[in-house]
Amino acid sequence: MSLPTTTRQWILTQKPTDLPVLSGPSQTFALETHPLPSLKPNQALLKTLYISNDPAQRGWIDANIDPARLYAPPVPVGSPMRARAICEIVQSTAEGFAKEDKVIASCGWTEYSVLDASALRKTQDIEGVAVTQYLGALGLTGLTALYGIREIARAGKDDAVVVSGAAGATGSMVVQIAKHMLGCRKVVGIAGGAEKCRWVESLGTDTCLDYKAEGFKDELIKATDGYVEVYFDNVGGEMLDLMLTRMKRHGRIAACGEVAEYNKSDNHGIKNWFEVISNRIEIKGFIIFDFLPKIKEATAELVQATKEGKIKVDAENETVVETGFEGVVETWMMLFQGGNRGKLITKLV
Repeated sequence: MSLPTTTRQWILTQKPTDLPVLSGPSQTFALETHPLPSLKPNQALLKTLYISNDPAQRGWIDANIDPARLYAPPVPVGSPMRARAICEIVQSTAEGFAKEDKVIASCGWTEYSVLDASALRKTQDIEGVAVTQYLGALGLTGLTALYGIREIARAGKDDAVVVSGAAGATGSMVVQIAKHMLGCRKVVGIAGGAEKCRWVESLGTDTCLDYKAEGFKDELIKATDGYVEVYFDNVGGEMLDLMLTRMKRHGRIAACGEVAEYNKSDNHGIKNWFEVISNRIEIKGFIIFDFLPKIKEATAELVQATKEGKIKVDAENETVVETGFEGVVETWMMLFQGGNRGKLITKLV
């Protein structure tokens, strides 16, 4: 079989202000074919197998964000969309990397890529654990959950914790870490839909509330009777505003995501800010890159917790969508339509 000399890529053509546009003259991405560079010493030719889909990617392409205020360089117009993936080595000139090895790499939305060996990390085989978990529970997603709930929110056994987006990739790990690793006295999840809520409860939450259900606000007040010490925020917007009224004095909020607002040029804004002042609430944003020096140690912790049964890492905590390369963008958009449970992963077929 001859080696590929070209690759298809999804290229950013226009930065969106609201929901990304999939077709027409204003479409956000375009499918293009580009030549592959020749393999140099200490490099590998990769074939993309699985692509990680993450809400944070939306911020990297937003037309309204000042690049100087982003934690990572924005994706330039005319470049492939940035993404992490699990790839298979097709050819290698790098010591320690052989043909058919599986690696994690930031190769973007591309079928094939050529990267330096320093940008690759081999996956490890864990009995009973799918390789895709390295993009979710045992990857940056799980590390974000651990870092945010333990280091940023400083949750412990005496704390009641609320987690929004609890059926998502990060939220579903946060509820498990809070309950089974940190021993928090109470963990309340918030998710969209009864089925998702029942699944979140199976992970160990004391209860999970359906924000789409009538009477949700009253149910949240009941579930947080006496108020809570910790809120792990994955959604922002109205939910954050509501949770400001349910925090104990000196409560702590880990601001992880804003998925409810990513595709809105007219954001909800915070109307209960006086709660922060009056009750001395601490709100701290964070990025997983701040945690990079501890990644090896933290990954080992998550692997050990998985082996001990404290963390469920199975097919139920990820949504793997099989698609041809043409369907990459549509699969990613499922993030903003509530179409996934746990980590959303694209499997190229």
